[in-house]
Amino acid sequence: MDFLEVIEKRHSVRKYSDRPVEREVLDAIVRVAETAPSSRNSHSSAFMIIEDRDTLDALSQMRDYGSALLSGAQAAVVVLGDETKTDLWVDNCAISATFVQLAVTAMDLCSCWVHCNGRPRLKNEPEGAKAEDYVRDLLGIKDGLRPYCVVAIGYPAEE
Repeated sequence: MDFLEVIEKRHSVRKYSDRPVEREVLDAIVRVAETAPSSRNSHSSAFMIIEDRDTLDALSQMRDYGSALLSGAQAAVVVLGDETKTDLWVDNCAISATFVQLAVTAMDLCSCWVHCNGRPRLKNEPEGAKAEDYVRDLLGIKDGLRPYCVVAIGYPAEE
């Protein structure tokens, strides 16, 4: 499929089939994301592939709204920013996450972006616990790397 078809076809999907996503495909998606442009060529984005069912289920609890779909996904890519490389890590992560979603679409899969950076765990407690901290603790993310979003990935449950 050509680039304009990918752009036209991409949309958020929240229900996935039980068909597993092949590891080679997930690796290819991350390779594409690694080519995303970054401020001053800082390459401040990093990626974690999540395939473990228990971890996906736990990630679905990062927020009390908007993240439940992760429990139905067959995989996810966590997009991280290295704040030690640039103060524009957030912008770089957004570009990288977009590349993830476009690569997913080009490979006839579907996705949905779940934001965690700056988001509260509980919608009614905006100043309370943060989704970013939950993800950091759950995945054992080292200091300097900041979870920006989690992109759920799978084959669509229906056309």
